[in-house]
Amino acid sequence: MTTTAPVRRRAATGSLLGLALGDALGYPTEFDDVPAILAACGPWRGMELPRRALVSDDTQMTLAVGHALRAAADHGALTPGSLEGPLRAEFGTWYRSPENNRAPGRTCLTACGLLADGDRRWQDASQVASKGCGATMRVAPVGLVPGLDDEQRSGAAQLQSGLTHGHPTALAASDLTARAVHLLARGLEPERLIEELRTYALARRTRYPHDWLGDLWTRGQDPTPERFAARGWDECLAILDRLQEAVTGVSPETDPCLATGAGWIAEEALATGLLCFLWFPGEPLTALRRAACTSGDSDSLACLTGAFAGAHLGPDAWPGPWTDRVEHGTDLAALGALWDV
Repeated sequence: MTTTAPVRRRAATGSLLGLALGDALGYPTEFDDVPAILAACGPWRGMELPRRALVSDDTQMTLAVGHALRAAADHGALTPGSLEGPLRAEFGTWYRSPENNRAPGRTCLTACGLLADGDRRWQDASQVASKGCGATMRVAPVGLVPGLDDEQRSGAAQLQSGLTHGHPTALAASDLTARAVHLLARGLEPERLIEELRTYALARRTRYPHDWLGDLWTRGQDPTPERFAARGWDECLAILDRLQEAVTGVSPETDPCLATGAGWIAEEALATGLLCFLWFPGEPLTALRRAACTSGDSDSLACLTGAFAGAHLGPDAWPGPWTDRVEHGTDLAALGALWDV
């Protein structure tokens, strides 16, 4: 069993605010290459949060997952039955919102449109061929809710992914992301994180959570649910190997996407977000800036980096002038306060 230091003070608030700050910092640079970002923003270590610190669908959907978890808690212990309905409702609200104009992912739009049919089983709306990063970047709240056991946390992480991104790698990467946030919030030191995630992935490799995912696996190409699960976990284990090599073997002055991927797909988003955090575990703003100045999915990468750094360091990691003006900052702080211990 993993042993950790005492729980980080106000880790939930720190993680959610860090997530939004990374998102807002990377949102303007998402579709630019590194030379273009440097030309517009100057040296990456000095990047400043835009005065109008708008967030993308990454933060919007994180709030949707967080609100769904809060609603599910009203029904007692977290179960697939108590979480599915609130997730569908929150995703539907996001889908119909006039503010859903922040370059949302095609997978989320397609699946949420199908979920709007209340008679459709969610497994029939899920995009099982998609392992885009959309489910990974919104899963942090699952890792922050106190009182969940490992099975509830794993199941909830995979269920919130499965409603839109049903590819086994999207499910596994979401599970690992929630696990990383949880461990950091519980006080795990960053240098131990990759090995803990590897141990967790190996233990989960052939587990298919039937009670949380139902017959989702039958929409894939695999002969058994165990093979379906293993396909996703194996891709995550491979990217963890690349991450381990990059943390010590690659200079942080280079574009992290060259080491662990551009982040458009789930396992690469997890790995590159972790890489930026692990390069600078005690320098959260430097980590955010590195993630935002990349050739890949900069807002999602910086969003994940901020979630990890905030879980590790708490809200004091972030400057007040930034948190005061980031979009949805008040909502995120209120949600975090519910889960801070």
